[in-house]
Amino acid sequence: MKRILPGLILLSAITACNHPQKKEMKAIKWPDAKAPIAEIIPHQRIVHGDTVVDNYYWMIDYFKKGPDSTKVVNYLKAENAYLDTMMKSTDKFQADLFKEMKGRIKEKDESVPVFKNGYYYYSRTEDGQQYFKYCRKKGSLSAAEEILLDVDQLAKGHAYYSATGFSISPDNKLLAYGVDMVSRRQYTIQIKNLETGEILKDAITNTQGAVAWANDNKTFFYTSKNPVTLLSEKIKKHVLGADAKNDAVVYDEKDNTNYIGVGKSKNGRYIFVASQGTLTSEYKIIDADHPESPFKVFAARIKDVLYDVMPVDGKFLILTNWNAKNFRLMQCPLDKTEKENWKEVVPHRADVLLESVEEFKDFTVLSERKNGLTELRVLKKDGSDYYIKFDEPVYDAGVGANPEYNSTTLRYAYTSLTTPNSTYDYDLIKKDQKLMKQQEVLGGYNPKDYVTERVFATAKDGTKVPIALVYKKGFEKNGNSPLLLYGYGSYGANSDVYFSSPRLSLLDRGFVFAIANIRGGQEMGRQWYEDGKLMKKKNTFTDFIAAGEYLIDQKYTSKGHLYAHGGSAGGLLMGAIVNIAPDLWNGVIADVPFVDVINTMLDESIPLTTNEFDEWGNPKQKAAYDYMKSYSPYENIEKKAYPNMLVTTGLHDSQVQYFEPAKWVAKLRATKTDKNVLLLKTNMEFGHGGASGRFDYLKDVSLRWAFLFSLEGIEK
Repeated sequence: MKRILPGLILLSAITACNHPQKKEMKAIKWPDAKAPIAEIIPHQRIVHGDTVVDNYYWMIDYFKKGPDSTKVVNYLKAENAYLDTMMKSTDKFQADLFKEMKGRIKEKDESVPVFKNGYYYYSRTEDGQQYFKYCRKKGSLSAAEEILLDVDQLAKGHAYYSATGFSISPDNKLLAYGVDMVSRRQYTIQIKNLETGEILKDAITNTQGAVAWANDNKTFFYTSKNPVTLLSEKIKKHVLGADAKNDAVVYDEKDNTNYIGVGKSKNGRYIFVASQGTLTSEYKIIDADHPESPFKVFAARIKDVLYDVMPVDGKFLILTNWNAKNFRLMQCPLDKTEKENWKEVVPHRADVLLESVEEFKDFTVLSERKNGLTELRVLKKDGSDYYIKFDEPVYDAGVGANPEYNSTTLRYAYTSLTTPNSTYDYDLIKKDQKLMKQQEVLGGYNPKDYVTERVFATAKDGTKVPIALVYKKGFEKNGNSPLLLYGYGSYGANSDVYFSSPRLSLLDRGFVFAIANIRGGQEMGRQWYEDGKLMKKKNTFTDFIAAGEYLIDQKYTSKGHLYAHGGSAGGLLMGAIVNIAPDLWNGVIADVPFVDVINTMLDESIPLTTNEFDEWGNPKQKAAYDYMKSYSPYENIEKKAYPNMLVTTGLHDSQVQYFEPAKWVAKLRATKTDKNVLLLKTNMEFGHGGASGRFDYLKDVSLRWAFLFSLEGIEK
């Protein structure tokens, strides 16, 4: 249920790299090991007169701290042991893959500095170190380095350590940041005195991790979470030195379908409280010079109206879908912010989605999406405009860190399936740009050795579904190549193309990699999203299946060599496609999959459930219940053959709880009729995002790739 967006290497001496269509390759012989059989304890659910028996409901007990907690953990450990046995023959291969992928990473590296309020800020990494050092230099890049936070030192002794939400006080003397050492995204805010190095006693637990500083350098605002549901529900105000238990609540969100947060405007003048759901948003503001004053509603919430606010000289800019499905840009005076005072600046366009706005004193930069691709449009004060041009047929570009309101330089990021992540500085006056940094891929990577394409599959209702592909030069469309198809398709989140050095290990061993821009994402406009949610959610699944069928029909691959991958809400997609079209896929990888839709959306104590009624529906309403039940992967397991499957989860996952994939695998084991491999990997120390170290995730990728290679008979 929950978001995870799309990461994913090379042995150039392997013959298969140049001749990927090797017909003689066969899947490895799997060990004759006995899979764990989960205990059956019937639990009855009755909703709308519909009685359902859930034999594995007891697996929720670790989350609920119930009597079967130990039994749940033992089952997860048994599944891990079974996976270890089944994948034992690939241990050396996995180790080689890890070394290969890690070998492409420049270990000692540094980010492009960002200038803000008199300092250049950057992060850097050292050889062999897992975490970042966050640093700054005053006034000049030749100045002495000041290490603000050495996360390598802080993380010592912790299996998981995440530091986030870095925020410097206006006088540059204090650093606020959030720390999570469990992987539940419950952060403790810490304050560091940058002059003395002291960590102040103002630790605040159970927060989102970020703060918004008032201009008095002693007051900040933060978001407090519900300790059970993990919902962000209150905005509080803290004054340094005060007891956090007495922090004033300045905003209490009563609508538990909305997310809330607090931030500061780019020009430093305002502090905003934002309440936003899937369909509705509302802002409240105060002057950052007067943190004692009450927050004022910017524009009252109206159902189905979303808006975002940015102050510029003498006015507010408003990005909104008010009477504009694909959004438009409006403005209003600083003292007249209700909707009746909004005036249009950039009108709605049926073929262009206006995604975001970056404000500068003399320029406004719009991120627009047309035909599935991002365009950066620059608006000048005189009303003229121009576009920044990109040459590749399939790419992704996005506005980067631009904290200086008075700047005339735009920093943006660029990548493609073959172009490593690149950072550019674009002169908004001269209209020229400079490449500041491109991800260095060690080991002799040459983008000319790979080919990208963009094609369109036809969905069952005639809709054209974009697919981006990348493969090694020399690939032949004869149906013999293995192909991994990735999909997500939820929340309006875009599955844009991106460069991945670990992915090279797939491509160099003959795999084709593809991304399907299915409905439920927002790649083709707001309607694309609306046609893949709620009572139209099945379009997401049938679009992905249509993409797979197209790739087979066009001989990019064949049924015996087609694989699918998705995570979180993309894991729901994986669960649905193996129920609907199980014979289409030779293997499926489902990471942290949201597969128990009905039970999760009925239980409001589960983190994030109520936030997502507008995405999936509320099963307490019969029509929504019936529709959700008709596609929920867990509810629709049948006695039939399923493809080979690798499923992953994390015991401390706060987005998709561990029990969803665990129950799903247990029910699949008890029901399916085939002898294909079904593996469940539970990370007992981490949560939704996996390990916190910058290399640790490669162990998970190594397992995924080894699983796929085993099914293809690729052994090195």
